[in-house]
This record gives sequence, structure tokens and C-alpha cells, in this order.
Amino acid sequence: MTDRQREEQAKRLLKDPMYIEAFDILGESIFNTWAQTSMSDVESREQCWLSLRLLERLRLHLTSIVDTGEMAEKLKEYHI
Repeated sequence: MTDRQREEQAKRLLKDPMYIEAFDILGESIFNTWAQTSMSDVESREQCWLSLRLLERLRLHLTSIVDTGEMAEKLKEYHI
């Protein structure tokens, strides 16, 4: 897959209603699970925190692919 194809695919995913819904619902579910744990349940709370961080890292990775592609296009415009 070319960089341009990766960028386009990442854009489609980030705008896809099912993707957005899945991430929102999953994030809310993890947060609610975390909020309902007792203060003494450190292991469960840490697992929820790690899950939320991973969810955000996935979203940031796709955003990074889009941003990198857009920056590459702008650089091409300046060098032509």
C-alpha cells in the first residue's frame, strides 16, 4: 500500500460513523468500568487506564498517517 493509499484509508476510517461510534462507546464503557471500581482495586483501575491509553494511541496513529500525508503534499507544492 502506498503512502497516499494509507492516508486515504486513514481518512475514511476517522470519518466513518461506525468507527466513531465504536471508539466512543468503547471509551465510555472503559471509563464507566473504571469509575465503578473501588479504590482498592488497583489492578482493575490500571487495566482500564491502559485500555483508554491504547484506544487513544490507535486514534492518534491514524491521525498521524493523515497529518504526515498532508504535510508531504504541502512540501511537494513548495518544491515544484
